[in-house]
Amino acid sequence: MSIDSPEKYLEEIFHSQIPITREMGIRVAAYSGISLSLRAPLAPNVNDKGTAFGGSLYGVLVLAGWGLLHLKLQEEGIAADVMIHECNVTYSLPVADDWEAYCSLPDDGGYARFLASLRAGGRGKIRLEARILKGGRAAVSFSGRYAAVIRTASGSVPSPPPTFPAG
Repeated sequence: MSIDSPEKYLEEIFHSQIPITREMGIRVAAYSGISLSLRAPLAPNVNDKGTAFGGSLYGVLVLAGWGLLHLKLQEEGIAADVMIHECNVTYSLPVADDWEAYCSLPDDGGYARFLASLRAGGRGKIRLEARILKGGRAAVSFSGRYAAVIRTASGSVPSPPPTFPAG
């Protein structure tokens, strides 16, 4: 990863590996090491009411969390696959202009626990919160749980450990 420009690196990843992000006009606005913001224009994401399509809003919020974890793991030197595991999204206000999605690492030690689990067992999960603001209020709120799995030397993900019946 080019540490000189993590924003440019991530935007290239989005556009080359998730092609719909280019069509949606998604741009990486800023990365601070603990937070990420993505921008998206209304025009390619508009719905029949002239506001942002809910699926586009959702997609950008998911990508904000995914991108934040992707960059953090690159910084840690960990080759892992990151994926959304489960989430909840609340649409409180219509979004009628270009928008920005913000996601930050939790300040409750969640990232440290995620990293420890990932390093110890090759897998980890973390809950991230993201939002889109309108006039200082949350227009869309997102809470997602992401999973990461360390890639093996062959590039595949490790097999899960066997589970045994209780008793």
